[in-house]
Amino acid sequence: MLHDTIAAISTAMGEAAISVVRVSGPQALTIAAQTFKLPSKLTPRQAHLVQVVDAAGNSLDHGLLLHFKSPASYTGEDVIEFHGHGGVLVTQRVLDRLLACGARAAEPGEFTQRAFLNGKMDLTQAEAVMDLIHAQSTLALRAANEQLGGAIGREAAAMQQEIIPVLAHIEAFIDFPDEDISPETGSALMQRIDAVLERAQKLIATSEQGRILRHGARTVISGAPNVGKSSLLNVLLGFERAIVSPTAGTTRDTIEEIIQVHGIPLRLVDTAGLREAGDDIERHGIQRTERELDRADLVIEVVDASQPAATVQRLTLPDSIANRRILILNKADLGIHADWSTVVPPLGGSGGVKAIPLSCLTGTGIEQLRDTIREVIAHAGPLAADHPIAINARHKAAFERAAERLLAAKTALERGEAPEFIALEIREALQAIGDVIGQIDVERILDVIFSTFCIGK
Repeated sequence: MLHDTIAAISTAMGEAAISVVRVSGPQALTIAAQTFKLPSKLTPRQAHLVQVVDAAGNSLDHGLLLHFKSPASYTGEDVIEFHGHGGVLVTQRVLDRLLACGARAAEPGEFTQRAFLNGKMDLTQAEAVMDLIHAQSTLALRAANEQLGGAIGREAAAMQQEIIPVLAHIEAFIDFPDEDISPETGSALMQRIDAVLERAQKLIATSEQGRILRHGARTVISGAPNVGKSSLLNVLLGFERAIVSPTAGTTRDTIEEIIQVHGIPLRLVDTAGLREAGDDIERHGIQRTERELDRADLVIEVVDASQPAATVQRLTLPDSIANRRILILNKADLGIHADWSTVVPPLGGSGGVKAIPLSCLTGTGIEQLRDTIREVIAHAGPLAADHPIAINARHKAAFERAAERLLAAKTALERGEAPEFIALEIREALQAIGDVIGQIDVERILDVIFSTFCIGK
């Protein structure tokens, strides 16, 4: 399939000013010559005004054509891009003509896959392309750009550079025991392993940040019925998403929307009020609320602070999320009941509780809530370091596997076990690191063995 020439529409379907149709592969120029009326000389990376013609020579469209000559292209192959009029029908006709002239319809992600296979980017950069497209906040965009620029790949490559000499030394000791090789001490070898372990653990620690940046911090708005949960959702969104009614139990299902607060994507979840269910539908809604609380990154508990604190139903949360709760003293425009000063002394936060007087009617406290959301999420860990690198679940699994194998190698070294076992563990760690960027170069290990130890003279 890599020898096929592929084509696809690269812009979103729909009416627009322009559309882009992309062709990549060894026959890109040949197919373009049949599809377009090309100038006598096609200069790479220069826009040319061309006409698209059908099999009978009739005009289909006209626009700008660019040729990116291999290997200086996105995919590393010859690439043709046609920028034409952005109509659905005309763009499809251009693609159909390219396919009729010998191109194959590209599979999803195939252009980026070819870029990876042709060495134009590593696997982490290929993944970053979709992260960049799907970024929903400024921090997510920043993290995607860092990854696309090769930040994670460079970290993985640096770890490989640290561990390859250790493996090369042990392999040489196994394969050439009669050579006059002066081995490093066990302590020095373990120092190298510890250095790689430390880098792996720092990257693993960013996985939670990566999850939040890619998918949003799951923020559950919860509380008793009719305390203003849906009103708060609408205020944060800036439009009326949820139905607001003085009738308790109006919200019976969870409602999700994504917003950005100080660069952090929040997946807001408005939930049914917690109380004794009046019917089966409400019971299912309350069960969903309880499930959402179990998997929340942040809980915004809303209470009617105009009522005595003793009469208000409060949430009971597990310790794992107790420090990620914000208490909204809602309906502050009606006055905060004096009881709340004894429940949350002093007003505004005590003992890890963040309490904010707020009025959905007047907007009082909304900016303080936004600032507190940022503070709570950051202090809870995921964004505390504001690290530009944020690995995903696949990276995390690979780095955890590498760390596990390196710990096993270190243990084997400390116990004085056979070097074959140590080499096996290190080789598996190296493979796990290579899995992150999609490559492992055995030749580099051999190069280190022969150049460093001068085996065979």
